Amino acid sequence: MPPDHAAPPLDVDRILADPGVRIVVCCGAGGVGKTTTAAALALRAAERHGRRTVVLTIDPARRLAQSLGLTELDNTPRQVKGIEVEASGGELHAMMLDMKRTFDEVVLAHTDTDKAAEIFANPFYQAMSSTFAGTQEYMAMEKLGQLHAGGEWDLIVVDTPPSRSALDFLDAPARLARFLDGRMLRLLLAPARAGGRSMFSLVTASFGVFSRAVQKILGAQLLSDLSGFVAALDSMFGGFRQRAEQTYRVLQADETAFLLVAAPEPDAVREAAYFAGRLGAERMPLAGLVLNRVHEPAVPGLSAERSLTAARELDRDGGHPATAEVLRVHAAVAQQSARERRVAAMFTDAFPQVPVATVRARPADVHDIDGLRTIGHAVAG
Repeated sequence: MPPDHAAPPLDVDRILADPGVRIVVCCGAGGVGKTTTAAALALRAAERHGRRTVVLTIDPARRLAQSLGLTELDNTPRQVKGIEVEASGGELHAMMLDMKRTFDEVVLAHTDTDKAAEIFANPFYQAMSSTFAGTQEYMAMEKLGQLHAGGEWDLIVVDTPPSRSALDFLDAPARLARFLDGRMLRLLLAPARAGGRSMFSLVTASFGVFSRAVQKILGAQLLSDLSGFVAALDSMFGGFRQRAEQTYRVLQADETAFLLVAAPEPDAVREAAYFAGRLGAERMPLAGLVLNRVHEPAVPGLSAERSLTAARELDRDGGHPATAEVLRVHAAVAQQSARERRVAAMFTDAFPQVPVATVRARPADVHDIDGLRTIGHAVAG
């Protein structure tokens, strides 16, 4: 279903086959088929283009593992068996982000064993690494950076959370920098860096009203845990920032291609347009839009009006009732297709140069390799 103001077609195979493209990031609102699209593109890259591919999902849903025939996914890439790569020589691996395990890996990689044990035992670290808002997005950046830096993969396909969370994915380095540069953090670090005196005596002596106010709000134990956590991680903060900023630069580079995924529904298309604007502002390469689950009439030349008129004439003249019902179904699909074209134009009018691929609605959800292969073929046109 090309929009009324036809956008240029999206050449997905050119992107997947290009050895200069090492990362494809799929973004979009929830419930639009983004996880399925990411898996289908990764499968196509491995089977058709012979690339050693890994698909990373940040969405906690388990659909990706099920559709790839895996019992589960975790923080380590698992190879997908039974795919058609004999001729191409490609490979497909899949994984799902475990933010706590990723945080633990970062700590172990950048500090000694005793310091790591101290960090792991800290209650504030235990909470932050498991539940704090923003940790998942930052750890996603860490994991993507690890996969990219290892040089093991020809192509990394990233399936992000719904788009507002995916924007958090993009914002993670900046938020981390603000945290590291924040006044409260510097105050909490000061006693740990000074050494020699107890944390609370130094905080109280140095910051007076501030420390008493913080202690009153947070509680003495939580403040102690927080200061201990900050002190233990102090030597690692520079590395956190550096790696996050490096991954951010990778996302701005030509080796990355962002693909927006949307259904032809107003909210999903608005989300896609909002995200496209952000990518432009951040100078990140937007490769195109995948418009998923579109409807097209089987006989495009037969308008809804003519179809309904014919159905009424059959009813009046005592014609075959099944034929009249088929005409009404056709009219309903034609009307829905017209609505979807108007909705799609909300994006294509705002971003006329962004290539678009369309994928027809399917009667059932994708749940296996064959279904993913069909989706990949449809996205590629």
